[in-house]
Amino acid sequence: MILCVTGPMAAGKNAVCRILEERGFIALDADRQVHGAIEKAAPEIIKTFSKEANAQNITLTDKNERINRRELGRLLFTSKDLLAKQERIVYPVIIEETKRFIQKQQEQKKEADIILNATVLYKTPELLRLCKYIIYVDAPKITRIVRALKRDRMPLRQILSRFATQKGLFSEYKKTGVPIIKITNAGSEKKLKSAIKSLSILQ
Repeated sequence: MILCVTGPMAAGKNAVCRILEERGFIALDADRQVHGAIEKAAPEIIKTFSKEANAQNITLTDKNERINRRELGRLLFTSKDLLAKQERIVYPVIIEETKRFIQKQQEQKKEADIILNATVLYKTPELLRLCKYIIYVDAPKITRIVRALKRDRMPLRQILSRFATQKGLFSEYKKTGVPIIKITNAGSEKKLKSAIKSLSILQ
């Protein structure tokens, strides 16, 4: 069984994945894949976004001439058009890597249980179609803000900007037709484990 675990920033996707891994699932973090794909496509990304970055006084590379993902994110999350440009560069890489990962796991174990941990998997329909269910993890906005401030150490304005880009996330997944199971992660990890344990799809 292949599951998509998704939800907005700081809702607790990684926590859900860890709990499912304890039950034998194998997780692939698509958000980390994006980081790898950005590194691979660094020259193209720098060329594509240098003009916009200079206009906003944003430096896309660090002192070692490597992509500064935080600064790149600060640029991209100011514009849906810029974000879409990046996606056209990195998504083909992610799709191929994900397919190879799934194939490898299924070769090792025919009935492998796999998680695709991704915020915007709906933007790659050919991957989402492989998923039997979507587990959508959510939490109250104030809870997510506190978690994001503690975890990512970003300015509040930048966090709220990223939240804004994910405003219609649940609606986008509803459009896909893949069955959605919604989990609210507002309490302790013990409560989260209990909620996951009670899921009928895991019985």
